[in-house]
Amino acid sequence: MKSLVTKPAIRVEDLRVQFPIRGGFLRRPTGAIRAVDGVSFEIPAGSTVGLVGESGSGKSTTGRALLGLAPATSGSVSIFGRDLAALKAERGALPRVGQLVFQDPYASLNPRMTIGATLREALVYHRIASKADCGTVVRELLDSVGLRPELAARYPLELSGGQRQRVAIARALAVQPEFIVLDEVVSALDVSIQGQILNLLMDLQKKRNLTYLFITHDLSVVRHVSNQVVVLYGGRVMEVAGRDRLFAAPHHPYTHALLSAVPVPNPRVERNRARVEIRAEPPNPIAPPSGCRFHKSCQFATEECRRTEPLLREVEHGHLAACHHMQSMTVRRALGAGIAGVTA
Repeated sequence: MKSLVTKPAIRVEDLRVQFPIRGGFLRRPTGAIRAVDGVSFEIPAGSTVGLVGESGSGKSTTGRALLGLAPATSGSVSIFGRDLAALKAERGALPRVGQLVFQDPYASLNPRMTIGATLREALVYHRIASKADCGTVVRELLDSVGLRPELAARYPLELSGGQRQRVAIARALAVQPEFIVLDEVVSALDVSIQGQILNLLMDLQKKRNLTYLFITHDLSVVRHVSNQVVVLYGGRVMEVAGRDRLFAAPHHPYTHALLSAVPVPNPRVERNRARVEIRAEPPNPIAPPSGCRFHKSCQFATEECRRTEPLLREVEHGHLAACHHMQSMTVRRALGAGIAGVTA
């Protein structure tokens, strides 16, 4: 895969994550779930890459694998020039480099600990601040995410969903990471609160020069926060492009199908837009089909698509797609017809 940037902060090469299936009396492996099956992409320093796809596409597993929370079967991950395996071997190094913010902040916070105690625990464990200085640093962290200092004495149950997510972000920031994986961080929040959290994340990125991997299924959110977009389907990368380029000219039928479902604010345009139906269920991760993972749902699928898996190739500078027909003018015109209004 050709480099998309000169000096990527995060480089993922042919990442594969498989979970064994065990059966029988001795619980021996009888197969494997191919959650991530050869994923490659790069994230420039200080930017946001959106990782999108429907449920089961391998988004969350990819994000966890980048931080060593899901064991990689093969492939390589480097974070700011350092190999993931080397970071894991060095005690405390990986959490200081990369952090993960989960979708459900309540489940990720200890309900028996106050907000202040949760933040102090991270500060002391990673030796960011002494016990004497923790109070000051906790107040600064809460202020940085838009929370009042008196909330440090409260428990997660006493906070709203948006406040809890701000606490989760503050806890990630406590160890002063350079890279944060954001896994569906706004999908459980009200729309009005979503906008506030997204604006907070973008503001923190500018102030702290943070690098984000933003995992979501919501393309409207992706368009708001991402610089580049990586589209996953069935554990494989279907397309990689800059945000504006992807929305204006998708080169893969799966990306086109996702974009056709994005609502358009103009009612007249919305009524007349064509929808592209994804006709088949996602591929079985235990026994994925031969050829292109998307061929059972693709209206342009040919025998070549069913027989040979397409390689991720560069269509133009910085824009890659895994499709046998990405240069076909017939397919290109059909793909452009369904996204009218989305880029307006």
